[in-house]
Amino acid sequence: MVMQREKKSTRNGAEPVASKGPEEVQDNATPHAEPGPLSTKAYDKAMKELHVELVKLQEWVKHAGLKVCIVFEGRDGAGKGGTIKAITERVSPRVFRVIALPAPTEREKSQMYFQRYFGHMPAAGEIIIFDRSWYNRAGVERVMGFCTEEQAKGFLQGVPLVERAIVDSGVILLKYWLEVNPDEQTRRLKGRIEDGRKIWKLSPMDLKSYNRWDDYTRARDDMFKASDSAWAPWFVVRSDDKKRARLNMIRHLLSQIPYEEAPREKVKLPKRHIKSGSHETSYPVKYVPEVY
Repeated sequence: MVMQREKKSTRNGAEPVASKGPEEVQDNATPHAEPGPLSTKAYDKAMKELHVELVKLQEWVKHAGLKVCIVFEGRDGAGKGGTIKAITERVSPRVFRVIALPAPTEREKSQMYFQRYFGHMPAAGEIIIFDRSWYNRAGVERVMGFCTEEQAKGFLQGVPLVERAIVDSGVILLKYWLEVNPDEQTRRLKGRIEDGRKIWKLSPMDLKSYNRWDDYTRARDDMFKASDSAWAPWFVVRSDDKKRARLNMIRHLLSQIPYEEAPREKVKLPKRHIKSGSHETSYPVKYVPEVY
């Protein structure tokens, strides 16, 4: 079933929503009650259905020339990378493009702050996913002292206007914050240390920022208050349970973008004639050893 986007106000003159965040995010209070564990079988079944819808969305975005920009933010270990991988594993990288920018160069540091991000905004028929975004200035840069407090406050004042211009240009802008509790974050970061497949995920910056939970909480709340606008609201995904977080996030994403099943010609393989043995090569090729 094709999802329909929820309606939201984008009328001219709308002001950022400053009185409330996207929803109340509690760090150390009673945790959100979760149902029992989700089986792998149930997860795979639900994910397969959502992947089919993501492919339909992809084809409609190309057909209708939509421009979609999705921003993912959250603390280290919140599950951004895994969620993005779940979104993109069955779609075309030519349509769903993931942007994960490295630290800015000296030249980029001298530019207008938003400049390095503007070059990655979507053209018609594209879905751009930012694995961290311009909100670095409201989060890690502010907490770790990579920008001045004046620069951080200037960013928070200006970002609603920048995002209004993005939306007014025809871009569907979606912003997701993945929220993880302190104990689960610790468990995941320890897992990166102990697992040789994940050690690359643990950066020196992760270690430096680990003991600044409260600083990140204050920075997050300031970010919500300043940039949770009518035209570009924040959506919070509880991500302590990775499987449920991915399913809930993708389902919500599909509900936010209007799409239909794009027209497509029926595909039928033509007949093929192969002479006996003609598919074998006479060239002495070097085969990979079949160890497994």
